[in-house]
Amino acid sequence: MPSWGEILKEISVELPTRPDAFDFVRRKYLSALSTYTGRSTILYATRWSQDQQLDPALTSIGPEDVQGFMEVVHGLPANCGLDLILHSPGGSAEVTEAIVDYLRAKFTNIRVLIPQAAMSAATMLACAANEIVMGKHSSLGPIDPQMIVNVPGSGRIAVPAQSVLDQFELASKAALNGQGAPWYPILQMYGPALIVQCQNAIALASTLVASWLERYMFADDPNGADKAKAIAEYLADHGIHKTHSRFFSAATAESIGLKVRSFESDQQLQDLTLSVFHAATHTMSATPCVKIIENHLGRGFFKQHMTMQFAPQIIQPG
Repeated sequence: MPSWGEILKEISVELPTRPDAFDFVRRKYLSALSTYTGRSTILYATRWSQDQQLDPALTSIGPEDVQGFMEVVHGLPANCGLDLILHSPGGSAEVTEAIVDYLRAKFTNIRVLIPQAAMSAATMLACAANEIVMGKHSSLGPIDPQMIVNVPGSGRIAVPAQSVLDQFELASKAALNGQGAPWYPILQMYGPALIVQCQNAIALASTLVASWLERYMFADDPNGADKAKAIAEYLADHGIHKTHSRFFSAATAESIGLKVRSFESDQQLQDLTLSVFHAATHTMSATPCVKIIENHLGRGFFKQHMTMQFAPQIIQPG
């Protein structure tokens, strides 16, 4: 398997004669992966794990991604199935639903390949697949919703919806005991509709994931509905996971009942998928690109953000 460093060397060799070397190498491996599997292949990757200082809105699942998927699905045959290489921090559950509806209208069989991590709403998207392919290096994450609130002195921040409900419950109990005064400044951060919004957001995430799992991953399982509900509730339970940023390994994903195929069981599939992913990360490290949606035929939708870029270097051992 070409490593991260070897893919960078390959790009560096091409650069003197090919200004499009980053695209050329990435697309070469995307095409090779599709040829190997015999399936349509789409890469969806963002720079979120490489640059923590970026505005999350630049790398999150958002409305423009629907247009991106429309661009790359155009011209793809539906009867050979779809492999979706997914690397994303998540984003809007509502947009994720729109993407799932669109992809499922086009493809009857979808595999989601996780080269590193698909978190939050990206985990939800993975749960709409017939099968998830993960390696020892791959991760999924909790799907408990995050709410944006205004905090004096800190600005707009994301907080777990369940934490808002838990705080409100504590404040209510304190008020009944005549000890509510210390909670007043905290509760002032929450608008009058936020409690209901939190309840609805939690219900939406669980309902969508349970529905997709039952309909697709467990379509032929007589106990599919019960399995789907249990998995969705586990993934959405902030009380269990304690943090929205927690990473679930392939072993954990399999242990809760998800249909997980191991990359290690097909070395060629792993090598080609990781080569695509390494090439994508080099593209996003050395260019203004922060999001790539691209198919194996070279049709793509790219989001750029103009900021100072630092090209990666290979450091050889002394």
